[in-house]
Amino acid sequence: MRVGFVGLGTMGLPMVRHLLAAGRDLYVYARRAEIFADQAADVVARGAVVCESPAMLVKHCDVLMINVITTSDVESLCLGPKGVLANARPGTIIVDHSTIDPDATKELATKAADAGLHWVDAPVSGGVWAAESGTLVTMMGGSDEAIAAVMPIVTHYTKIRHHVGPAGHGQIAKLCNQIAQVVTIQGVAESVHFARLMGGDPARILDSMIDGMGGSPMMRLLGPKMVSGDFQAGIQLRLHAKDAQLAVEAAARLGSPLPATSLVASHYQQLVTQHLGDQDTASLIRLLEDLRP
Repeated sequence: MRVGFVGLGTMGLPMVRHLLAAGRDLYVYARRAEIFADQAADVVARGAVVCESPAMLVKHCDVLMINVITTSDVESLCLGPKGVLANARPGTIIVDHSTIDPDATKELATKAADAGLHWVDAPVSGGVWAAESGTLVTMMGGSDEAIAAVMPIVTHYTKIRHHVGPAGHGQIAKLCNQIAQVVTIQGVAESVHFARLMGGDPARILDSMIDGMGGSPMMRLLGPKMVSGDFQAGIQLRLHAKDAQLAVEAAARLGSPLPATSLVASHYQQLVTQHLGDQDTASLIRLLEDLRP
């Protein structure tokens, strides 16, 4: 199967490299060619073909992978006379690895089906490290047939794959994952802050907690960064800000609050307005300790 890929950012680029290393025939499109020129040159050197537009890209593909940031990014790629849905060959499978709104995903899946295409929403979890090592986790929504067809491709850069339901349900699962993540990160930040506030040694106290019931992968990952004040991005804060807000808005449409997630989303937004969106998500502790960039 010939594979297309849109998105050569920090997550997409290593995923593309894994596909090329596996010997896949790969066609790529960079939405902002002037920014991603070096990345495009890198994947061309490894055997990829760069296309000038989404319409040109999908004419070569049996499967199209998308990894961009926002709901509007996916919609702008897919909709309209020059978009993916209007130009893809019948039977093409679109796999969206982005984290976007579940309701918008269901609408896109319906429009894809009307055009004779298949939609799989497969947002990924694990961050840049997992993308580089090929150990991402993905939550997949779509038909049994479409997911079975793309599974051999997705396997090249994922470690764990869950089929959680029809189209749109991958995004629901990913937002559930993000809710648990961001609330946990806030808890880790408050723990480190409280240790300092009470005159304790936050590093030693963190070590004592990691293997206890309060420990978690996020504590292991971000706790030391909070203690040391290392806010160089591993997971950019702006991405968790976007995801938390997506979850809050989706729940609000159903008339249900997400109290803890809403609080953390507001904290993230404060940091984004302070131009800290490109720093690590561990920067949540800045608001507690009144740190300044």
